[in-house]
Amino acid sequence: MRRQKLPKTDSVEELARFWDTHDLTDFEEDLEEVAEPVFVRAQGASLSIALQPTEAQHLKRIARTKGVKETTVLRQWISERLHESSRTGRPPNQALPPPSRKTRRA
Repeated sequence: MRRQKLPKTDSVEELARFWDTHDLTDFEEDLEEVAEPVFVRAQGASLSIALQPTEAQHLKRIARTKGVKETTVLRQWISERLHESSRTGRPPNQALPPPSRKTRRA
């Protein structure tokens, strides 16, 4: 019987498919203990945003047309607004001051 090899990939999806169809005990001699974590979570804060169902559907359609996930669209929008806010020195939803009125002299 030919011995199978462990896949040489960093893809979580490929590894998951492999281990769904294989038994870890068949590869005991190939395994080694590691001191550091193999998979590290991306650093950053996670937020939960409640959207109305119609808003969520609209967001999904936008993401689909761009070929990305909804979270990618939201992250881009938030980043853009934060950047705008830092350039103007005002919060993104704060109204702009009314335009100054110039009076004409007769």
